[in-house]
Amino acid sequence: MTMQPLILLAGLLALGVDGSQPSAPKPVAAPMRELPWGQLNFLATTDTHGWLGGHLQESQYSADWGDYISFTEHMRADADRRGVDLLVVDTGDRVDGNGLYDGSAPKGLYTNNILQRQDIDILCSGNHELYKIPTSEREYNETVAAFPEQYIASNIDILHPTTGQRVPLSRRYRQFKTKNQGIHVLAFGFLFDFTGNAHNTFVQRVEDTVKEPWFQQAIREHVDIFVVIGHVPPHSPEYQAVFSAIRSQNWDTPIQFFSGHSHVRDFAKLDDKAYALQSGRYMETVGWMSVDGIKIGGKEVDAERGMKFQRRYIDNNLFGYHHHTGLNASTFPTERGMNASLAIASARKSMKLDKVFGCAPQDFWVNRTPYPSPTSIFSLLVDSILPDILTPTDPPSKPRIAIFNTGGLRFDIFKGTFTKDTTYLISPFDNSFRVIRDVPWEAAKKVLPLINAGGHVFAADSGSLEEWRLAPPQQMGVQSDTVAEETATHSSRGGAQMPLGGGREDEVPLIPGYTTSDDGGKDGDDTAHAPLSFYRVPNVVESRMGFPTDVGVPEPEAVDVVFVDFVEPWILLALRFAGRGYEKGDVQEWEGGRGFTSMLVEWVAERWGKGDGEGGC
Repeated sequence: MTMQPLILLAGLLALGVDGSQPSAPKPVAAPMRELPWGQLNFLATTDTHGWLGGHLQESQYSADWGDYISFTEHMRADADRRGVDLLVVDTGDRVDGNGLYDGSAPKGLYTNNILQRQDIDILCSGNHELYKIPTSEREYNETVAAFPEQYIASNIDILHPTTGQRVPLSRRYRQFKTKNQGIHVLAFGFLFDFTGNAHNTFVQRVEDTVKEPWFQQAIREHVDIFVVIGHVPPHSPEYQAVFSAIRSQNWDTPIQFFSGHSHVRDFAKLDDKAYALQSGRYMETVGWMSVDGIKIGGKEVDAERGMKFQRRYIDNNLFGYHHHTGLNASTFPTERGMNASLAIASARKSMKLDKVFGCAPQDFWVNRTPYPSPTSIFSLLVDSILPDILTPTDPPSKPRIAIFNTGGLRFDIFKGTFTKDTTYLISPFDNSFRVIRDVPWEAAKKVLPLINAGGHVFAADSGSLEEWRLAPPQQMGVQSDTVAEETATHSSRGGAQMPLGGGREDEVPLIPGYTTSDDGGKDGDDTAHAPLSFYRVPNVVESRMGFPTDVGVPEPEAVDVVFVDFVEPWILLALRFAGRGYEKGDVQEWEGGRGFTSMLVEWVAERWGKGDGEGGC
C-alpha cells in the first residue's frame, strides 16, 4: 500500500465512515428519486452561511463540504463517461451564520481555504459578503483571487483595498465552452437591489445594469445557452428584468437561472426555455439541474429528446450521495474531499466549537411552531432570555420594553447540547442593545404594531427600509398569514408543501423534511419526507419588563425603549409615525453596548449549564 492510501485510510478512521465530522449523526435511509441527466447538468449551492461542517444535529443534512467535494468529483467523472457536461455553481452568502466561519479571528480564517478546495465553475456574491468592509475586502482579496475566471459580479463594484479606486468586484460576465460537448455558455452573476452594503462597495440596480452598453453587447452574442447566477430570488423583479433584456435580443436561446437569498427550495418557470433554480440554505440542499435540447452551434444534437429542464433538491447526507453515485462508505471519499473534511475537523477543534455551555431542555423552533407557543424560540426569547439579560445593573429599574427582530435568531435550538457552535448558529451577528429613555407610553406601545404592519404603513416614508429584512429570510415569499399545521410552506411563491406519495414511498416511514411544491410540480425532492409545519412569525417581537402587575394599577406614563441595534432605523421611524420625532442623538448604548451573542452564552450557562463544558447532556 502506498503512502497516499494510508493517509486516506487514517483520515477515514479519524472521522468515522458514517459521518465526515466525528459528531455528525448517521444518515437515515429513505425512499429516493433518481437524478435526471441531460446534455448540460449543474450542481448548485447557495446561502451556505459557513455551514461547511454540515448539520451535526440533523441526520438528513449531516454531510460536510468534503463530502460534497467527493460527490462533485464522482459526478464529473460520471458526466465524462456519459459524454455530457457538468458545471458547479454557487450563488453567494457563504459567510455569517456558523461557528466554522464566525468563530475565528479574523472571521473566515479557515472557511475561505476550505471553500476553495471545491472546483467551482461559476460563483457570485451575496449580500452578506458586503455588509462590512473587512468582509468585502477579504472577498475581493481571497475568494475573487482564488476564482479569477469563475467569479462574476455583473452589478457590484468595490473600492480597491490598496489603491482606493472604484473597480468591479470581479469580471462582469464570462464566456466559455464546456469540456465534453463544447457548449458555448455566456454567464452573468447578479446581486438583488441591495442597499445595506458598507460604503466601500456599490451595488447597481439590476434594472439599470441591463441597460449598460457592455451588457447589451453581451446579450447579442451568438451562444448556445445563457447561464445567469445570482443572489436573487427566482420570482423577482430583478430576474424578470434580466430575462426580458435577454429575450429582447435572443428570443429562442435557453436561459438557466440560479437563485439565492430567500433560503428556500424553489424552481420558477419564466418561459418554455428559461427556468430558475434555488437550492435552499445552510448546506441542507444541493441543487441538481439538467438541460436537454440545447443546439450546439445552432445544430440539433438529439431532436427526439426535445427541450427539457429538470431539477432535483438533493438532501446533503451520505446516504443520498452514496445512492446517486452507486458507491459506499469505503469507495466514496476522494482524496480532495477527505482532506477538506480533515481540515474542517481541525478547524473546529482549534476553535473549540464543541465546547458545551449548557443543555437545552427541549426543541425551540423558528418557524415549525406558532408564535407565541411553548416551543417557539421567540417565546423563549420574550418570556425568559430578554427579561433576564436586560435587567439594569443599577436599580431601581424603570418600566421598559425590548424590541428584537425575528431575523436576528437564525436557527432552531435542538434538545441536548448547546455548544459554542450552537451559539453562532442561533446568533451570528452579535448585535448590541440601544435605548431611548423615557418615551411616553402612548407612543412606545405603538412601535411593535407599526413595525409589524410592514410596508403598507411605512411605504410613503421609509426610503430604503425594507421590512422583510427584519424577519427570517425563508418567510420572504410566503404569501398567506396562516399555514395549516399539517403542511409546510417552503416555496417562495407560498405553494403548500405536500407529502410525497405512491409506491414504495408509502411503505417506508418517512423522516421530516422538505416536501417542495414549485413550478415543476411536487417531484423535485430527491428524498421522500414527512412534511414539516411552517408558521409565519412577526417582523419583531416585544418583551415588557418592570411593568406593574397588580390589577387596577395604571400603565406607566413613560418607558425606556430598548432594542437591538439592527432595528434602530425602524424604531425611529415608528416613533415618528407615533407622533414623537426622536433622532439618532437621542439613542444611547444599553449597559455599555454589550453584544447579544455573549449575553446569550452567559444566559445558557446560567440557566442550562452543565459541568465543566466538556461533557454531553
